[in-house]
Amino acid sequence: MFATITMTRRLAVSALIGLGVAFAASAGSAEETRKSIAAPDGHPLDEIISGYEFRSAATKAVQDDDFQNPAFLWVEKGEENWEEVDGTAGKSCASCHGDASETMAKAGAQYPKWDAKDQNPINLEQRINKCRTKAMGAEAWAWESDELLSMTSFVRHQSRGEPVAVKIDGKMKPVFDYGKKLYYQRNGQLDMSCANCHEDNYGTRIRSDMLSQGQSNGFPTYRLKWQKVGSLHRRFKGCMKQVRATPYKVGSNEFVALELYVNYRGSGLPVETPAVRQ
Repeated sequence: MFATITMTRRLAVSALIGLGVAFAASAGSAEETRKSIAAPDGHPLDEIISGYEFRSAATKAVQDDDFQNPAFLWVEKGEENWEEVDGTAGKSCASCHGDASETMAKAGAQYPKWDAKDQNPINLEQRINKCRTKAMGAEAWAWESDELLSMTSFVRHQSRGEPVAVKIDGKMKPVFDYGKKLYYQRNGQLDMSCANCHEDNYGTRIRSDMLSQGQSNGFPTYRLKWQKVGSLHRRFKGCMKQVRATPYKVGSNEFVALELYVNYRGSGLPVETPAVRQ
């Protein structure tokens, strides 16, 4: 039943998007959809503002309407995969975790976190692949594959509206400190850091785009530039290439630490997955 409904909706959305059909946004007034909060004491920003607020009205409208938002094609594929048995253990994600709307309700707002068994920090994509290889006896999905993007989008979507709340003390403190160091570290031929754009100059334009605070609460996100959903680590790579630096690998210790610090910068912002950005 679900698969039939999902496929029907997917085909309908794809056809309508292909025809350029626009729908009225389901959200209310601009004030009702505002996504910004006051920063706590000691935070590097005075106000924490979602990237949503830096986008055009047209882009906001696409995100606000769940039927028009093309990223829901990935969310729905992830929902299908949640129930699909795979691997030598004969299990699906649902076999262990049941109803994702209940068991994953806060998970998407809390990663990266410390993995006590392996004694290392782990982000959501890595958690999903660890479940596949360790619990299901299935192969890990490749980073940026539709399978991993879909499952990550589906799991994080269960936390939509939950405030981002990552743990940065205890065993995560050295990871946090390393991520903070990377955030302010200048890189590449342009000798720029993340902070140069997303802390010092947010709200200003670079070519035709407006710089945001670089918040991560919408990832995995659908970028109009990509014409598909992409991970936060893909965005990190793109930024490093733009300053003419050699990017770290997706899933690397560097990017997981940077992800932790960037998520901390967005503490309290509601998870928007799947967001739509330029």
